[in-house]
Amino acid sequence: MAVISYKCPHCDGDLRFDPGTQKYKCEYCFSEFDQETLDAMKPDAATEQTVAEEHPEEEAQEGQAAKDNAVIYSCPSCGAEIVTDETTAATFCYYCHNPVVLSGRLDGKDLPGHILPFSVTKEQAESQFLTFTRKKKFVPHNFFDRKQIEKLSGVYFPYWMLDSEMQGSISGDATKIRTWIAGNNEYTETKFYHVERGGSVQVNDLTHIALKKANSKLAEGIFPYDFSGLKNFSMGYLSGFLAEKKDIEKTDIEESMKGEMKKYSETLMKEQIKGYSTVNVKESSMHFTKEEFDYVLLPLWTLTYKGGNGKTYFYSINGQTAEICGELPISWGRLISTALTAAAAVFGVVLLLSYFL
Repeated sequence: MAVISYKCPHCDGDLRFDPGTQKYKCEYCFSEFDQETLDAMKPDAATEQTVAEEHPEEEAQEGQAAKDNAVIYSCPSCGAEIVTDETTAATFCYYCHNPVVLSGRLDGKDLPGHILPFSVTKEQAESQFLTFTRKKKFVPHNFFDRKQIEKLSGVYFPYWMLDSEMQGSISGDATKIRTWIAGNNEYTETKFYHVERGGSVQVNDLTHIALKKANSKLAEGIFPYDFSGLKNFSMGYLSGFLAEKKDIEKTDIEESMKGEMKKYSETLMKEQIKGYSTVNVKESSMHFTKEEFDYVLLPLWTLTYKGGNGKTYFYSINGQTAEICGELPISWGRLISTALTAAAAVFGVVLLLSYFL
């Protein structure tokens, strides 16, 4: 299996995509390169060949490890083994921290069409997370562990995206209800109508997570993204980040996504039926005139945090907007103490009032 590592043409240092500048930065000589320059570069072919030819025993390990849902790769910089699961597309060497892209993971049918590059830096994500936790009054004091914050990782998650256009119509019953009072009596008048609406509906950017092991709440709880920033996929965007490969195919989710799109279109049409007290849709006919699926990678900062209670907490941060999703622990001691203090204050006020009254 080939391993790709993008190198600086000036000093041969490792290149990483920088969310702040939207360029590729060398951490040694601080040179910066745009996407066009990177596309003109070719990863070191000799490095790829060396990994395959000089370590045949590692290829045997790869085959065995793949059966166990893990794959072993050799780092082109220091020779250390890189262990990933079957859906990991990019990772780091655990020893020299060299960013590597596992090229065999994202080729052919597994090659994404588009990618939304990180625009939130690790420092910004860290600051946002600390602000998020410190605003919560009842989070345990020992939850603020700097060492755990340092485990914040930038990960590209795979999603399916659907753009569609539909033609259709809905029909049903509607009512107009009028109520008035005359003298001592209240009257209600109900008029019944048959209503129809038809037309075309265009809906873009409907997304569905394409990774089985992903926590759907964390993977979708940091939406929305601004998809106007989507770029044509390039391996270089993965340099310096982790990435996951899809293991949910289009055929697995096509019908459910199209069904969701139809329901949404029916709702839009129903909302156009105005001037009635109630509307009850009885029949609906919708058909697609356009449906385009795209496999995209979206940026998330992820954090696994071990609480003082022994429970592991998971958080995701939108790599474009810094929106945070995740459950914070509660310090019941602080909560009870605050409640008792408040109760004591209320009791004191009641005593004062009873004394003067």
